[in-house]
Amino acid sequence: MKKIVVFFSFLIIGACKNKIEEKEYSSLETTKSVDWGFAQNYYYLGISNAIREMEVLEQLPAETADAKRIFKKVRQEFKKAEPYASYLNPAVGHRTNGPALPVFTEDTERVLAPIGLQKIEESIYEGNVPEAVYKKEIAFTLGMMRNLQQNIENRQLNPERFFIATHQQLMRIISLGISGFDTPVSHLGFEETIISLEGLVEVYNVSIQNIILEKDKMLDTEFHRNIKKAIAFIKKDTNFETFDRYTFIREHMNPITRNWVAIRKASALWNGVNSYPFNFDATTFFEKDAFNVTYFTPTVNRNPSEKQIALGEKLFFEPKLSKNGAMACVSCHNPNKAFADNLVYNLGNDGKPLQRNSPTLINAVFQKGFFWDGRAENLLDQISSVFTNEKEFNTSVHEFSLEIVQDSTYTNDFKEVFGNGKIRNADVIKALSSYISTLNAFDSKFDRNMRGEESTFTSEEKLGMNLFMGKALCATCHFIPLTNGTVPPFFSETEKEVIGIPETAANQNLDDDLGFYWKFNEDIHLGMFKTPTVRNAEYTAPYMHNGVYNTLEEVMDFYNKGGGAGMGFDLEHQTLPFDELNLTDEEQKALVAFVKTLSDTNVSSTGEVKYELASSAE
Repeated sequence: MKKIVVFFSFLIIGACKNKIEEKEYSSLETTKSVDWGFAQNYYYLGISNAIREMEVLEQLPAETADAKRIFKKVRQEFKKAEPYASYLNPAVGHRTNGPALPVFTEDTERVLAPIGLQKIEESIYEGNVPEAVYKKEIAFTLGMMRNLQQNIENRQLNPERFFIATHQQLMRIISLGISGFDTPVSHLGFEETIISLEGLVEVYNVSIQNIILEKDKMLDTEFHRNIKKAIAFIKKDTNFETFDRYTFIREHMNPITRNWVAIRKASALWNGVNSYPFNFDATTFFEKDAFNVTYFTPTVNRNPSEKQIALGEKLFFEPKLSKNGAMACVSCHNPNKAFADNLVYNLGNDGKPLQRNSPTLINAVFQKGFFWDGRAENLLDQISSVFTNEKEFNTSVHEFSLEIVQDSTYTNDFKEVFGNGKIRNADVIKALSSYISTLNAFDSKFDRNMRGEESTFTSEEKLGMNLFMGKALCATCHFIPLTNGTVPPFFSETEKEVIGIPETAANQNLDDDLGFYWKFNEDIHLGMFKTPTVRNAEYTAPYMHNGVYNTLEEVMDFYNKGGGAGMGFDLEHQTLPFDELNLTDEEQKALVAFVKTLSDTNVSSTGEVKYELASSAE
């Protein structure tokens, strides 16, 4: 009976909306007049219809045309519900529409078989799955959908939930929908992007449109026009390999995002918060301040003072932090080398090579996992591990060089920042973390072009971006716009992948570094490493955790061959597709050209240019 009531209320939305539009609102009356039930019904019907179609799919053999037809309906209905469903329960929402990979549960230390829509997609489109396994995939996914359905039914939509959920969905379109992450086999992502955009208009029309019509009618008109233009653009070309993502994001998605931010502000219903990854006031996801550093910072070290950041910068260059007084952060992270070191391996305090290549620190804060093997959960833990590592700083509490403890300038600095003159390990780490968290750069040629500040992309660079987000599959691991492995739109985890890095550039033997395997000794983690950012890769050679490749061209060749498994290594759990990408020489060159548009090494806490590579200044 409940479903019938919900459905009926949805049917009368149009009539109610017209009636509401005839009213005039004062600012206070407008806020009180929003009936969020209509938008909530839209989400509820979406998940309910997805469940109904899944029940139909459950009765069909996997490898049939009917199964593909019904599966397409399932996904389209799920996309209608996804914004609110996944907002209410991010873990279940992501699992329902997440990668078709085994999941390791750290609490029980069990490996769970892949389930969800992407796994069902594989079973239907690629086949060769036992019927019992296929049925189990559907049954588990149905269970998750019913969980999401209950959440939507029982948790009332309000302004905060509405604007966060819709903002997250805009990010999904850019980073997951048009890149093939959502639908890696069927490539239904473009049609689903249309569904998401139509859904955004629908929930807007039945909730807050009247407020915007009253306050800024031109904004309402522009928003509807931009949605229609974006949908028309998609319909012109839904081919996964030829779709122009550069133009779509720049000329269509970004105007819609700007409209949506303006609509939220004009509604005066919710002002945004800083406890989410996004800066809700940033007009696109490509602004210099689009991402909220506070969200990515451990709670014990949020909102540091400028003096704490300045102290952290001073400590960054201080060799007295190490036990032998000869090693500093800058030893491996040189500002003039994009905060990397351009070495295969830097040297430890014993003069011998360290275990792995030094990554850049630029934009390092935007991760939920540190070190190549993911052994540190946050930046504080990462810095602490350097201090206690016997091959690096080899210091713990009160074991700094006596010179720094007795340095009166440091004593004064610590007293001013932390309230006492003691130079404590924990405070040193907090100061360093605060400084490193300011090393952020989002003013590359790519960013400026996405924001529409300039139109300087060459045809080769455009091709490279479209390949990066399409045929080459780069953006399914290096998510746009951060281009690291921190997964949109929740940014609560940073992916680790098994890609089969060779021992040498000859590509003849698999590297013997076990990676994340150290933590649980599970086979699925053998050779698993964190996905780093691609930004500034032009300046951070050599590449991979072992510095095996000296050029970006070698990196592209590795991926083009299908990673380690594509080159013949025995890698049962490789997370890359095993097949070759079949990129032409021209396409690989275009990818390199695009990656170079991501270069931006000018970073500082005040926005001033402090460090600049000589080559980038020429």
